[in-house]
Amino acid sequence: MSKYATGKHSKAISDRSGMEFPYREMVREWNGSFVHYTEYEPKQPQLEPKPIGGDGIALIEVRPDRTEPATTVRIVDNGFETYEAGSGIINVFSPGHGLTDNTVYRFRGPPTTSAGSGFVYADPESFDGISGSNIAKAAGYTIRTGKYKNGARDASSDYLATNFFFFTVDTNTATSGNIKGGGYGCSVGPITISPWLKN
Repeated sequence: MSKYATGKHSKAISDRSGMEFPYREMVREWNGSFVHYTEYEPKQPQLEPKPIGGDGIALIEVRPDRTEPATTVRIVDNGFETYEAGSGIINVFSPGHGLTDNTVYRFRGPPTTSAGSGFVYADPESFDGISGSNIAKAAGYTIRTGKYKNGARDASSDYLATNFFFFTVDTNTATSGNIKGGGYGCSVGPITISPWLKN
């Protein structure tokens, strides 16, 4: 193999400017040009762009949305109140109930267990001549939001519309009227709820 001189006293002509420079200060560019180091230009990055894939859209280990099961709304302890003697109208106090006016809902007593059946709902407690089993009938009742007073529905304020509703119980009528009852742990909700809960 041939041996080359170091060129420490040699001169070279730049391919870029045509000027003379010391040979040992010359460098070779990416395109093959022999230039002085002060004239050196690196390769433009846009000449070799890096491939860019599409934006990621799918996620790893996602949990898809689900349809929330129907749930019940809690009624305060002894939240039922008869309207007047001889009437089947019952006002119910359930703060922030979120129920829809003129819709059928079913009332339930406190949750309990039953031999052979497992988890079930008991009936609300009977009061003022109104049977708890009648309040908790399986077909439910159509409720009206607001409070029944002075012989008419009153939903004139947000407080009444969002915290009270009333219904007319079948068969029974109040003995005295203006009596609160039903016991504790009562709730109201859809006719049917999750299958693992017994109605």
